[in-house]
Amino acid sequence: MPAASEPGPRPQPPLAPTLPHTWRPLGPRLVGTVLGVGLVVVYAAAWLSFDQEVRDAFTGFQIGTVFTLTGLGLFCVYALVRSRATATRDGLLVVNGYRRRQLAWEQIVEVRLSPGAPWVVLDLADGTTCNVMAIQGSDGSHARKCARQLRALVMELPR
Repeated sequence: MPAASEPGPRPQPPLAPTLPHTWRPLGPRLVGTVLGVGLVVVYAAAWLSFDQEVRDAFTGFQIGTVFTLTGLGLFCVYALVRSRATATRDGLLVVNGYRRRQLAWEQIVEVRLSPGAPWVVLDLADGTTCNVMAIQGSDGSHARKCARQLRALVMELPR
């Protein structure tokens, strides 16, 4: 058997990722995509299942209401799907829904993902916190790995 195929300790990959690096939630992106597509498919299937007489009974206001509710639902789902955290040499860009926050590495004191927590929380130098919805606790071991990577960047980058 060649030496490379013999069992033994595997070299560990570096903990801190190369920059720039972007984290995105896995579970919410899958659920959001399925829900968004499902919402449109159900509404379209319902409309197509009506005969012409029932379709003609709908007013423009009723049809507009359905489109408005569909748009609002897709707007909310898109807010979850677009969440991300991007690390660069200059700092960390956190996008939670439609809110963006640029943090310098000096501002971040600690990275926490407590057991049962919904997402990573950053403790900041000014005593406040910043939620990072890009690393969701529901992603399990993937979320813990991402939190360790972010923690390693916070500790490694020059202050």
